[in-house]
Amino acid sequence: MARNSAGTFVAGLTAAALAVVGFLAYQASAAQDRHGPAGERGAAASASPSPSPDAARKDARAREDREKSGEREEAALPADSGTGERVVYSLRGDRVWLVGANEQVTRTYRVVPGAVDPLPGEYTVSESGRTERVTGSDGVPVAHVVLFTQVEGVVVGFSAAVDGSLPEGRPKEGTGGIRSRTADGEAMWRFATAGTKVVVVP
Repeated sequence: MARNSAGTFVAGLTAAALAVVGFLAYQASAAQDRHGPAGERGAAASASPSPSPDAARKDARAREDREKSGEREEAALPADSGTGERVVYSLRGDRVWLVGANEQVTRTYRVVPGAVDPLPGEYTVSESGRTERVTGSDGVPVAHVVLFTQVEGVVVGFSAAVDGSLPEGRPKEGTGGIRSRTADGEAMWRFATAGTKVVVVP
């Protein structure tokens, strides 16, 4: 009888041990299902969510709007640039504005200055200051030349290279040509007739 009791007791312990092992195995399996392998958990924690297509498009539009806003600010007619029909030239901005009598800007564009800058102030285009084609002081054939002042013997004015190119690198010493693209030079030629004001701003 004692032997049977001992056998029953051992069998009970064995069954209990198997039950505990089975329960622990179940818990481990469930935890792995919830979290995945350790490598996957690390990857999931470190990965950044990809932006949605809509969010990417919004970001792109925002960048474009900022760039356009900057361009508009750069192209805005400077304050204190005179009144009436005139050409406005910004030394700091390397930009020209053609302003009609109604204070409306008809054209604005970037330019490349020469080595000699005019002083800020108001000038007038003379009849002799307009030349349709000539060789510039840097040796480049230029067209639609509109001169408006001299600085220590160096003539200063607007022009465009016949081949449409713009100067590169440092300007040649003693040059006063303010160069533009061909189409802009043509617009200047039509606009800045004799008697037209040229206002140079810092």
